[in-house]
Order: sequence, then C-alpha cells, then structure tokens
Amino acid sequence: MNRRPRSLLLPFAAGHFANDLAPVSVLVLAPAIALDLELSTTEVGLLIAIQSWGAALGFLPSGMLADVVSNRGRLMLITFWWVAVGHWFASFAPGFWWLAVLLALAGFGDAAWHPLATTILVQNDPQRRAQALGIHAIGGTLSGVIGPLLVGFLLTIIDWRQTLQIIALPGALMGVAFFVIAKWIPVQQTTGKVSRADFSALARTWFNGRGLRIIAMISTYHMALVAMISMIPLYLQEFHGLSSSETGIAYAVMVLAGAVGQPFIGRLSDRVGRRKVIVLGNGLAAIAAFSVRYFEQEGWFFAILGALLIGVALLECVRSAILAGAVEYAGSREGATLGFAFSLMDGIGAFGAVLAGWVASFYFSNAFLLAGGLALLAVLACFTVSLQATAAPEATSRHGFDDKMNEGGRNLSVTNTVRE
Repeated sequence: MNRRPRSLLLPFAAGHFANDLAPVSVLVLAPAIALDLELSTTEVGLLIAIQSWGAALGFLPSGMLADVVSNRGRLMLITFWWVAVGHWFASFAPGFWWLAVLLALAGFGDAAWHPLATTILVQNDPQRRAQALGIHAIGGTLSGVIGPLLVGFLLTIIDWRQTLQIIALPGALMGVAFFVIAKWIPVQQTTGKVSRADFSALARTWFNGRGLRIIAMISTYHMALVAMISMIPLYLQEFHGLSSSETGIAYAVMVLAGAVGQPFIGRLSDRVGRRKVIVLGNGLAAIAAFSVRYFEQEGWFFAILGALLIGVALLECVRSAILAGAVEYAGSREGATLGFAFSLMDGIGAFGAVLAGWVASFYFSNAFLLAGGLALLAVLACFTVSLQATAAPEATSRHGFDDKMNEGGRNLSVTNTVRE
C-alpha cells in the first residue's frame, strides 16, 4: 500500500506553481513580445485573450473527468509535460498567430490541472473548502510573483524566446516529481466514464435564473481582474517608462499581496459567508481602479502603484470565495462545477483583456476605469442572487463520496452566503 502524506496541500500548491509559472509570465513578457513582433495594445490584449480561451477549453472536460476517473494522479502528471512542451514550442513561433495558437494549446494543458487538484482538495476537507482552495491558490499566485521577477531579470540579458524556454523548465521538473506524488493521491470508485446524464445535470444546475446570475457574477468579476492585470505591465513600461526589471518587481509585489491574503480571505468567507467577502472585495477593488485616473492627473506615481496593488490584491483574494460559492450552489459534482467555473473565468473573463486593450488604445488608464466598472457589475450581480448552499440536480449517483459530500455541505451552510 502506498504511503500518503498527511496533507496534499503542499505538493498540490507546488504543482500549481510549476504549471502556472510560464502561462502567467506571458503577461510580463508581453511588452517584449509586442516590441519584437510589432504588436498594438489591441493585439496584446487579443494574444492574452486567445491564451485564456485555450485554457477555457480545458477546464470543463478536465473537471468532468475529475468526477469519473479513478486514477486522477496520472492525469495530473500529464499536465506538467503538456505545459512544458507547449511553451517550448511557443518560444519558436514566427509570428502573432502561431504564438497565439501555441500559447492557447499550452494553456489547455495548464487548465486541466486546476479542476483535478481543487476537486480532490474540496472532497478531502469539505468543511474548510475555501481555506483549502486559498492555500492551493498560493502556489499559482506565487508563480505570478516569482515569474515576473524572473522574467524581468532574464529580459535584461536574453530575449523573450529564451526566457519563455527557461520558465517552462519547472513544469518539466515537477512532471518528474509527480511520478512519485501521483501515487499518494487517493483512488476513487467511479464508473470511469462521462454520460449524457452528467451534461444534463450540469445544464439543469446552471442554465436557470439563479445559475445564470451566478454566471454573470463570476464572469464580470474575472473580466475585471483580467482587464487590470493584462494592461499593467504594458502601462508601467510604455506610459511611465519603467524598465522590464522594474515592471517585474512592481507586478510581482501586486500579485504577492493577493497570494498572502487568499487563504485568510478564504477562511474569513468560510466563517462570515461568501456574499460579504465578494461584495466588499469587488467594491473596494473598483474604487482602487477608478482612482488610478485621478492619481495619474495629479502626477502621483506611487499612489498609482498603490491603487493598482490594492485593486489586484483584492480581486485575487476573493477568487477562493467565489469558487467555493459555486461548489456549494451546485451541491455536489465538484469536478464539473469547478471546471465550469474556471471555464467561465478564463473563457468569458478573457474578453476583459480584449476590451482593456481596445479602450487603452484611446487612453491607457481607460483600462482601469473599465476594470472598476466590471467589478461593480460583479457586486450588483452578487446582490441579485442567493449564494446559500442548495441541492443541485443530480444524475445517477456514481461516486461513493457523493452522500458524504452532501452531508458535509449541510455543515457548511451555517453562515453561508457564498464561498470560493
């Protein structure tokens, strides 16, 4: 019998870091890519959006497989090699469309990791879902801290293509480590296949009045986040004249603030309810985003950095509360629910990058006004829907843990309004 660690949080957080390092670093590589390939701000936004759309295609099938495949560790292992090889090929792209397509394919592999890992975590600890998801998210967010720092340094000595090759290496190294770690992951008893009933249950859960309002909340929230982070590196370099290393440091600090706060905000939402956390986080982030234009007109550069830091950190922090809320609304089928939520975030959320690139072509800080408006729309959407746990429509119960998870869900609704 394989020996398992007491908790999978640490290896999963490390895996999250390794898989996300290359994809999130593309944001900081964007100015160098734009200079080399002669891209406009609109094209930069489109490049980031296409990368996200590729990821969006990977979330849902991976989430549904997480509910029915017994050996999920094997699938998680494959994701590392997919990401590493995909970004390696992308580094040789001769032009915009080749690069966009290859980044999208690499993003598909990265996306597959998330529903698999988060499904296992929420099943293992149903009473602390948001906290567990917040700890897992630290790995991904730290990749958004270390990645920009590393990229900023590397771009001072090598070009963006060689930089992309180097930051893809941790994924390959973790792929080797997962030959061992995969054996620690519990095997689940399932039928091993996705049926039409699974899709019907998913549709009944989400494509109704309440489900559509939650979809609107998730989508506008992530559009706000993507609108901000997609334009910040370009804004700091082109509008304020920062170097690539200075931009990397500034962006890394912004993301680090969100990384540190995620598990604490997740735990807070476990205790006080999801709605309060989501409304307050998005509302304050909107104020921070709106203030960038004012500080810009006054010439207060450090105030601009502070506002961007607060906006990004708050939006990153509430992510776990939104995901947990989606899981609790659905009631069970954690993999499909998380896969669907991630698909919304990267699929619809990617339009935030496209719109931000377009409005920034008129005046750069318009991107942050857009982000603030989208965050307020997320607040309004949150107010229009109940986020308390509910019994979701089910296909036939195939999982030995379904009843256990539903029982755990009842314990979670003590002060629930919305969770990760």
